[in-house]
Amino acid sequence: MDSESTGPVATEIRRRLEAALAPTILSLRDDSELHRGHAGHDSRGESHFTLAIESLAFAGKNRVERQRLVYRALAELMHERVHALAIQAKAPGE
Repeated sequence: MDSESTGPVATEIRRRLEAALAPTILSLRDDSELHRGHAGHDSRGESHFTLAIESLAFAGKNRVERQRLVYRALAELMHERVHALAIQAKAPGE
Protein backbone atom coordinates (compact mmCIF):
# COMPACT_ATOMS: atom_id res chain seq x y z
CA MET A 1 0.00 0.00 0.00
CA ASP A 2 1.10 3.55 -0.62
CA SER A 3 0.94 6.35 1.91
CA GLU A 4 -1.60 6.09 4.67
CA SER A 5 -4.64 8.37 4.55
CA THR A 6 -4.91 10.90 7.35
CA GLY A 7 -7.83 13.18 6.39
CA PRO A 8 -11.00 13.50 8.50
CA VAL A 9 -12.93 10.78 6.65
CA ALA A 10 -9.98 8.36 6.84
CA THR A 11 -9.59 9.15 10.54
CA GLU A 12 -13.26 8.38 11.14
CA ILE A 13 -13.03 5.14 9.12
CA ARG A 14 -10.08 4.03 11.26
CA ARG A 15 -11.83 4.99 14.50
CA ARG A 16 -14.96 3.02 13.62
CA LEU A 17 -13.08 -0.06 12.42
CA GLU A 18 -10.87 -0.10 15.52
CA ALA A 19 -13.91 0.16 17.79
CA ALA A 20 -15.95 -2.50 15.97
CA LEU A 21 -13.33 -5.03 14.85
CA ALA A 22 -10.18 -4.50 16.99
CA PRO A 23 -7.89 -5.03 13.99
CA THR A 24 -4.35 -6.29 14.37
CA ILE A 25 -3.51 -4.70 11.00
CA LEU A 26 -5.28 -1.73 9.43
CA SER A 27 -3.97 0.02 6.32
CA LEU A 28 -6.09 2.62 4.53
CA ARG A 29 -5.16 4.40 1.29
CA ASP A 30 -7.09 7.30 -0.24
CA ASP A 31 -7.44 6.59 -3.97
CA SER A 32 -9.73 9.54 -4.68
CA GLU A 33 -7.34 11.39 -6.98
CA LEU A 34 -7.20 8.34 -9.25
CA HIS A 35 -10.94 8.81 -9.85
CA ARG A 36 -10.99 12.54 -10.58
CA GLY A 37 -13.55 13.16 -13.32
CA HIS A 38 -15.22 9.77 -12.87
CA ALA A 39 -18.66 9.05 -11.46
CA GLY A 40 -18.69 9.23 -7.68
CA HIS A 41 -15.67 11.52 -7.39
CA ASP A 42 -16.22 14.04 -4.62
CA SER A 43 -14.43 17.38 -4.99
CA ARG A 44 -13.93 17.38 -1.20
CA GLY A 45 -11.73 14.30 -1.65
CA GLU A 46 -11.76 11.13 0.47
CA SER A 47 -14.38 9.33 -1.60
CA HIS A 48 -12.44 6.25 -2.81
CA PHE A 49 -10.34 4.06 -0.51
CA THR A 50 -8.41 0.80 -0.43
CA LEU A 51 -8.50 -1.03 2.91
CA ALA A 52 -6.35 -3.90 4.13
CA ILE A 53 -7.53 -5.17 7.50
CA GLU A 54 -6.77 -8.17 9.68
CA SER A 55 -9.01 -9.04 12.61
CA LEU A 56 -9.92 -12.04 14.73
CA ALA A 57 -13.54 -11.04 14.03
CA PHE A 58 -13.06 -12.41 10.49
CA ALA A 59 -12.07 -15.92 11.62
CA GLY A 60 -14.38 -18.56 10.17
CA LYS A 61 -16.20 -16.03 7.97
CA ASN A 62 -16.29 -15.94 4.19
CA ARG A 63 -15.42 -12.90 2.06
CA VAL A 64 -18.98 -11.56 1.93
CA GLU A 65 -19.48 -11.91 5.70
CA ARG A 66 -16.21 -10.06 6.30
CA GLN A 67 -17.20 -7.23 3.98
CA ARG A 68 -20.56 -6.95 5.72
CA LEU A 69 -18.79 -6.52 9.07
CA VAL A 70 -16.73 -3.70 7.61
CA TYR A 71 -19.75 -2.01 6.00
CA ARG A 72 -21.75 -2.35 9.23
CA ALA A 73 -18.95 -0.63 11.16
CA LEU A 74 -18.84 2.23 8.66
CA ALA A 75 -22.64 2.57 8.39
CA GLU A 76 -23.70 5.98 7.05
CA LEU A 77 -20.17 6.88 5.93
CA MET A 78 -20.72 4.47 3.06
CA HIS A 79 -23.86 6.35 2.04
CA GLU A 80 -22.80 9.92 2.75
CA ARG A 81 -19.06 10.20 2.02
CA VAL A 82 -17.44 7.03 0.71
CA HIS A 83 -18.25 6.15 -2.89
CA ALA A 84 -15.94 3.14 -3.22
CA LEU A 85 -14.07 0.92 -0.78
CA ALA A 86 -11.83 -1.93 -1.96
CA ILE A 87 -11.52 -4.36 0.96
CA GLN A 88 -8.91 -7.00 1.66
CA ALA A 89 -10.05 -8.58 4.95
CA LYS A 90 -8.18 -11.44 6.61
CA ALA A 91 -8.14 -13.29 9.90
CA PRO A 92 -4.79 -13.56 11.72
CA GLY A 93 -2.58 -16.23 10.20
CA GLU A 94 -4.13 -16.14 6.74
